[in-house]
Amino acid sequence: MEERFFVSFIHCFFIAFGVIIGGSLIGSIGAFATGHPPLNEVSQIAKKLRIWAIVAAIGGTFDAISNFENALEGSAFDAFKQILLILSAMGGVKLGLILIEWIVQEDVG
Repeated sequence: MEERFFVSFIHCFFIAFGVIIGGSLIGSIGAFATGHPPLNEVSQIAKKLRIWAIVAAIGGTFDAISNFENALEGSAFDAFKQILLILSAMGGVKLGLILIEWIVQEDVG
């Protein structure tokens, strides 16, 4: 595998992680401002952001789907790289959810 792929792999992980953590914590400020319990909102926002964090990390749905389609027509190795990027984003989401669970002391699901 080339070095550029590893850079993208790490970027996907941390972008997804950042969307979950940042979106949940900043979203809880809005909950606090409107009189809702912030820790409960952190959990709910994190649940809602899971799929969007993956989409943001892989660069949008259409680019990823077209890359995946081109990889299927080309080599299997390119398709494997796209799958690894998606799995990397899913790992970032999972780590973000674990951290949110640890902060709020409840199961995010």
